[in-house]
Amino acid sequence: MKFKNWFLLILLFLATGINAQIKNPVKFKLTVNDLGNNQYEAVLNATIENGWHIYSKDLPEDTGIPTEYKVSGKNIELVGKFTETGKKHEEFSEAFGGTIVYYSNAAGFKQKFKLKDAAKPGEVVAEIMYQTCDDRVCLAPNTLEFNQKVTPKGAVEETAVAETAPETKDSVATTETVTENPSKTAITVTESSALDPKQLKIQSIDIKNPLTDCGTGSSKINENYWTYLLLGFIGGLIALLTPCVFPMIPLTVSFFTKGNKNKAKGKRDALIYGFFILLIFVLLSVPFHLIDGIAGNVFNEISTNVWLNIAFFIIFIFFAGSFFGYYDITLPSSIANKSSKAEEAGGIIGIFFMALTLVIVSFSCTGPILGSLLGSAITGSANVPMLLTFALAGFGLAWAVIFGLLALFPQALQSLPKSGGWMNTVKVVLGFVELALALKFLSKADLVSKTFFIKRELFIAIWIVIAIGLVIYLFGLIRFPHDDKKPKISLTRKITGLLGIGFVIYLIQGMIPAERPKLQLLSGILPPLNVSYFHDEKDGILGMHPEHDFFTAIDLAKKEGKPILIDFTGYGCENCRKMEEFVWSEPDILPILQNDVVLASLYVDDKEELPENQKTKIDLGDGQMKKVKTIGDRWSLFQTANFNNNSQPHYVLLTPDGKVINTPVSGYMEKDKFKKFLECGVSYFKKNK
Repeated sequence: MKFKNWFLLILLFLATGINAQIKNPVKFKLTVNDLGNNQYEAVLNATIENGWHIYSKDLPEDTGIPTEYKVSGKNIELVGKFTETGKKHEEFSEAFGGTIVYYSNAAGFKQKFKLKDAAKPGEVVAEIMYQTCDDRVCLAPNTLEFNQKVTPKGAVEETAVAETAPETKDSVATTETVTENPSKTAITVTESSALDPKQLKIQSIDIKNPLTDCGTGSSKINENYWTYLLLGFIGGLIALLTPCVFPMIPLTVSFFTKGNKNKAKGKRDALIYGFFILLIFVLLSVPFHLIDGIAGNVFNEISTNVWLNIAFFIIFIFFAGSFFGYYDITLPSSIANKSSKAEEAGGIIGIFFMALTLVIVSFSCTGPILGSLLGSAITGSANVPMLLTFALAGFGLAWAVIFGLLALFPQALQSLPKSGGWMNTVKVVLGFVELALALKFLSKADLVSKTFFIKRELFIAIWIVIAIGLVIYLFGLIRFPHDDKKPKISLTRKITGLLGIGFVIYLIQGMIPAERPKLQLLSGILPPLNVSYFHDEKDGILGMHPEHDFFTAIDLAKKEGKPILIDFTGYGCENCRKMEEFVWSEPDILPILQNDVVLASLYVDDKEELPENQKTKIDLGDGQMKKVKTIGDRWSLFQTANFNNNSQPHYVLLTPDGKVINTPVSGYMEKDKFKKFLECGVSYFKKNK
């Protein structure tokens, strides 16, 4: 028997115990309800573990794997199409370039039917095909089958059903079917096979004892929080340079250090003042936590709502007009007046209201910057309230640090530049930044609605126009309302203008088709790679054409003397696409994939059917059957049987003779972790081949 008849390998699943790496986050329960008048309903309810989700049947094309629910059986006639129940979520996917629709926590699937002969029992065969994902991995699409008998009242059963559930007016006497962890279930094949299970094992694959133990590091779970803290801090520093805030710095610090007879007390009060500024900005995020507590999915719905993204686009254009000097955005003067009057209370309370007054009166400059942070957080992550808290804390921290340090070292006030036209230049530059950011929201609305008018190249072209406008302004060729009639072009403006020219040159690269994706610094801002005038599915993955058969990859690896990188992936795996676009494409990752390994991308959701003699069913127990009928099913069980894992993306480095080189890794991960995994395995292989 040829070893290459590798379909035998999946039957190893029958004899191999499955360890904790096999994830089973969804449990199903099938119930058949009697609706009366020979009308029934087969209801399959899914209970989903926290953090996981399954896709809806209404999933757009070219995204994930939509759930399919089919009911058939003896003496069964369907009535209408199946429906779904549960809270449906919609979320824009950067990787797919569209909106994905899914259920979390719970979902239900219903199919009405009637008995062809109302006097005879029926037999319900319920089949569901679904995919489960979380924010890091997707599991291979799963096809399960459930069987139950339907016995109308007064009919004689052909075979008695043991331990039937008590009859009620709403349900037929049936047994409950609940999925269990496969590791606790004896698995048997329902169709006979002439293949000898003893010949199925690839003995060299031993994931418990890799050839080297070099690690891959740990993921930085809260990296985004610190990123937003840093962005907020930078935003706060920029806001300090605007005309609304900068002139207040020497006045305020001098008030505490010179206006107080007790110098030590004055410095202490200034530090308290800085702390209150930080506290006020942090408190601005509290309402978002309350909103999230009332409606946990509201920010996700906002981020994927077409009209709200268009509204953000308009708001950012409005912010830009304010920064250009055509009008001011201010809070009602009554708010500032009340806060200013409260300063007269003196002591700690008076200092608090001094800080509050500063925040209020500077709103015309800080409002657009804070609005940018708000819009970025709402449309960029699931945990919006915490991101906003960190961003606003960073913003307030910048102000608190500056005011605090100047209070401790008041002599530094003499080193501050004098107020002048340069502050208006800062505002105008921010106006151009707001224009650029506004396009991001319009692009997202375009992607979510699947109109795809704003292709990647058009987006870049608009940014080039905005950047050229900024450069022209910095060199004094155009003016805005609050600019001097004959502005002095300082050295700083000239340097910034030259940087703008460099940015234009950088952007132009993105307009030129290339095998490798350009503009990596703007990943996640630009439209996805597949939303392009030049995209063609025949181009492969980043110009590479991986093998899609494990044994073909084995032969190629032996011929070229390279290790094999198995990429367990899926056409509908969002995290797989994110890895390819944002990690594989990195300039220090892509050459390794192109030159140092044989890439074998095994698609666990490939729907091409197997030959009839290779199709089978696996009994998972409790009336639950798993079908093996496609190439995707084959690779899924191949992964499970040999690598004790069923999640995608999943990466394994093997020698050409099938030995695991280092510990496999799963899920979407930062570049450094994936790079360490690759370099570790490739380096070991080169030294020991």
